[in-house]
Amino acid sequence: MTASVVAALLHYLGAVNLSCSGQSSSVTATGRDFDFVHAIAQSAHCIAQGKIGSGFDVSAAVYGSHRYTRFSPEILSSAQVIGGSCLPDVVADIVTRRWDHEKTQFSLPPLMCLLLGEPGTGGSSTPSMVGSVKQWQKSDPQKATDTWSKLGMANSVLENQLRSLSKLSEDHWDAYESVVRSCSRLTFMKWTEVATNQQQELIVKSLLAARDAFLEIRLHMREMGVAAGVPIEPESQTQLLDATMNMEGVLLAGVPGAGGFDAVFSVTLGEASGAVANAWSSVGVLPLLVREDSRGVSLEAGDPRTEEVSTAVSSIQIS
Repeated sequence: MTASVVAALLHYLGAVNLSCSGQSSSVTATGRDFDFVHAIAQSAHCIAQGKIGSGFDVSAAVYGSHRYTRFSPEILSSAQVIGGSCLPDVVADIVTRRWDHEKTQFSLPPLMCLLLGEPGTGGSSTPSMVGSVKQWQKSDPQKATDTWSKLGMANSVLENQLRSLSKLSEDHWDAYESVVRSCSRLTFMKWTEVATNQQQELIVKSLLAARDAFLEIRLHMREMGVAAGVPIEPESQTQLLDATMNMEGVLLAGVPGAGGFDAVFSVTLGEASGAVANAWSSVGVLPLLVREDSRGVSLEAGDPRTEEVSTAVSSIQIS
């Protein structure tokens, strides 16, 4: 929401030029446009939350899917001591600083769908959970470092397997499409049965390796939660995620962000997301309409309601 509001205002005021999704247009947002929206959105988010978080959610909303390394917290130090009279000075300071976050191109391989669900069981306090994890890191640094290291390695394995699948889809599209569509109709235990040649075997092997890496990620997240005394993957979520991962065509299922009761997600193959959405709905989990998108923030043209809203907004004069 923060990224959308900031982007809309900056585009309306002519500070940035956003491209329009769903339409052919000669206007294309530049890296500078995205960077400007990102800087303002991060600072607004920081002021609203009263703290400096990792910023990955705002970054994803602005740039689209990517591999993210957070910025140095000092960049937003001025936003933490903001007073109403110094807002212009704070904004000027933030947008002229050298942001050191890293974003590397990354998106889901073809024929995969990201599905997000709202369990409806009440949210979790991210600052409180993060605070508990940090306290555990201080009280048991050796165990914390070991768990953190294993989690980081598992994350890297998952990333590399997804990148490998993207490359396999480029090099051997027919084999890739055949395997993914076949696996989308089977549980993971039967995926090896669809491979009839070496190329397909490589694709299935990478799918299963990605799945195994994510199971390890979940394991270390649960270990961290138990050690820190916070429900990073609560038991109710574990049962739902295990059931989801055992469904036909499901590659991954987990809790996003800092974990807790806020949300669940799954990555499915082919058309399997519909069955997962129905299964979630049957147990009171609301499937959301969001989707993975690597384009970054843009003007939406697909919703017929936007024309009426845009006309009404355009008639407003801001002086």
